[in-house]
Amino acid sequence: MDLFAKQHDTSHQPLAYRMRPRTLDEFIGQDHIVGKGRLLRRSIQADQLSSVIFYGPPGTGKTTLARVIANTTKSRFSSMNAVLSGVKDLRDEIALAKNHLDLYQRRTILFIDEVHRWNKSQQDALLPWVENGTVILIGATTENPFFEVNRALVSRSRIFQLTPLTETDLMTVAQMTLTDRERGYGRWKVIFEQGSLEHLVHVASGDARSLLNALELAVETTPDTFPPKDGSEIAVTMEAAEESIQRKVVLYDKEGDYHFDVISAFIKSIRGSDPDAALYWLARMVSAGEDPHYIFRRMLISACEDIGLADPHCLGIVVSAAAAFDRIGLPEGRFHLTHAALCLAAAPKSNSTMGFFDALKAVEEESHQEVPVHLKDPSRDQKGFGHGEGYLYPHAYRDHWVVQQYLPEGLRSRVFYQPSASGYEDSIRLEVLRKREAQLEAGYADSVPEMLTFSPPDTGSERWLQRIISNRGELLSQVRRRIFSSLHLQRHYRVLDLSAGLGLLVWEACRLVPEGSVHALCADDEVKRVISRYAETLQDERRPILSISSLCAFASQPPHSFEAVIGRNALLREQDKAARLKDIYSLLAPGGECSCSETIPAEGTRLSEAAAFRRSSFTPGKAFASYQDLHDFLLLCEEEMYSDSGNPLVNWDIPFLEAAAENAGCTSVSTDRFSVTEKRTLAEGDVRRWIKRSYLPAYQRASESEPHESAAEACIRLLAGAETEWKTAEVHLCCRKA
Repeated sequence: MDLFAKQHDTSHQPLAYRMRPRTLDEFIGQDHIVGKGRLLRRSIQADQLSSVIFYGPPGTGKTTLARVIANTTKSRFSSMNAVLSGVKDLRDEIALAKNHLDLYQRRTILFIDEVHRWNKSQQDALLPWVENGTVILIGATTENPFFEVNRALVSRSRIFQLTPLTETDLMTVAQMTLTDRERGYGRWKVIFEQGSLEHLVHVASGDARSLLNALELAVETTPDTFPPKDGSEIAVTMEAAEESIQRKVVLYDKEGDYHFDVISAFIKSIRGSDPDAALYWLARMVSAGEDPHYIFRRMLISACEDIGLADPHCLGIVVSAAAAFDRIGLPEGRFHLTHAALCLAAAPKSNSTMGFFDALKAVEEESHQEVPVHLKDPSRDQKGFGHGEGYLYPHAYRDHWVVQQYLPEGLRSRVFYQPSASGYEDSIRLEVLRKREAQLEAGYADSVPEMLTFSPPDTGSERWLQRIISNRGELLSQVRRRIFSSLHLQRHYRVLDLSAGLGLLVWEACRLVPEGSVHALCADDEVKRVISRYAETLQDERRPILSISSLCAFASQPPHSFEAVIGRNALLREQDKAARLKDIYSLLAPGGECSCSETIPAEGTRLSEAAAFRRSSFTPGKAFASYQDLHDFLLLCEEEMYSDSGNPLVNWDIPFLEAAAENAGCTSVSTDRFSVTEKRTLAEGDVRRWIKRSYLPAYQRASESEPHESAAEACIRLLAGAETEWKTAEVHLCCRKA
């Protein structure tokens, strides 16, 4: 029977089945994958679904999502349960799918519940039909698909992890059930004793099916006969609620993800020096029947990985506790588990043993390195090849140590061990560093070859090399790095780029939120056209959503809220920056972050500073009798320009920006000022534009006299082609919505 076949009489069906959502709007929870603007929701609404696997605990909505897709898609929808079906059933489904595709050009979406129950050969039988597009797979599993599902099948599917519902979500489910007249209990007046419904929600622990089953039992067993007359009152007591759901069960499965999740939490609590949390997770494992030998094995690893030489005794303590446990057993052996866990959690920490993996990487990446001659074994061929010759025997020297090279020549200066400043390791740290410095210093003179050639400088080549090694692009790289490093992006987040430009931030955002969405505001059609052309190389669902809009206009009618808002110079030319920050705040989802970078024109290089590089090239003329006259002219213009309170480029500073963000409602407001200096040759076109459009009008306002055209040309002649140290100042603003 089709899992999603319509049933005319639903009265005999369980409440959890009747209350399954039929549309996305009825679906509760999992906003990270089906919220507005999310990739999966857009794919379902556009009927452009690709193969997906839903993974999560029972009762989180995996089968329900498949049912919603069945109600939405125009494709043929079929379903199988991996427990009840085999390869023969799959072949029959594939044959039907091929017929519908060949005869009606209609795709087939195949839903396989508990797909992890199929063995490798059964999953392999499905693979070619998913790969050639005969069927679109929707798999549902409670086990980690990266371990339990065929790797080739996983690589051709998107993985969406469903998480336990929050208590707020479960309360919404309960209220919907109590008010739904068709499928729930809306025909009666169901009254819960104070705290009883909250008890059901709390004990359900994120499982909607568990809540609905308990709700069904509590409501339908309260009256003497069910159903009573319409409009009747049903009073559910706390006692009935407790009997309906029993006690809360520890969520732990020694064979599944919870096994690995809980041991991970235990080890991370030890690493984080939190003995209380370590004892809690230890108790969770012991209570669930975890093998104590497995716990001891993980603690033995942690003793070296997380503590190491910070307290070298911890390893011996864990070994002794494990040996004592083997002699005593449970239940008294729990003391030895606790003793070892507390010792590790309270110990100073060091991960310096990770230096081994740096050394291993060097072995894998470096070309074959010869053992230095003086370190080779002299017992076989010292006479013929001189192996071992030159070796210095440390015990023959003071303090049993002598400067000597032990690494291969190609790795002479490599450092793998980084001693920490914790516990015992701190006491040996200084000595290790001193000896290492002596080793490096001793080898330096031998490693620097004598200069044997010399050539006169080539002016053209030097200029070209200078352009190559200049800081061109460094500013934009820093801006992008700072903007994204300050965010805590997750793959399903919705991101808004306030100033798309030509994609400085857009493409990086698309890479970081592949299951979310990126919305970008474009200044005009040309910007949108350029970005759209590049976006054609991406899959439809991965492309940014582009809008030609100002921030103010977009904020008045946003499609949804955003977990992150980014931008560069999105506020720079805004006259009312405070109002625009309020717009940004309104666009953020609760807990959302804003990370923007703004240029500070008043703190960058000015033409009066650049003129100093060409002072020797100044020629007196009609406009300026001396270089000082020209310099004074530039200074007067700049004083007027940078003090103009009506100019949005310069009428603000960093404290103003911080205060405006706080007044907008933002929390955790922080700013970081940085600058980049680059070698720059001033193009004549740029200089001419700056002088004509900015400097001359400023001079006229400041002196109330019309500047001579010859003054402009004199400035242009001096500055055009000037090579100068050009500084650009920026401020990085970070804030969030509570």
